[in-house]
Amino acid sequence: MKRTTVKISDELDGRLRHHAALRGVTVSELTRDAIAHYLGPPPPPEDGRVRRLGAAGCWDSGEPDLAHRIEEILYGIPGPES
Repeated sequence: MKRTTVKISDELDGRLRHHAALRGVTVSELTRDAIAHYLGPPPPPEDGRVRRLGAAGCWDSGEPDLAHRIEEILYGIPGPES
């Protein structure tokens, strides 16, 4: 866990301590909860496939039949037109 320093007004500090006492939690715990609530749920982990898929069609290979010959190019399997 990281330690962070935040400067707040005396009035806000008083409110924070009061609410922490009412809930029976530490100021740190209440602050963590408030920040987590403000930020919302974390984003899902990035799927590398989605990022790679976003690059589809960005470049011209110069081969107009590339998509039709993908098995031949990747695996050496001749296509129906070979």
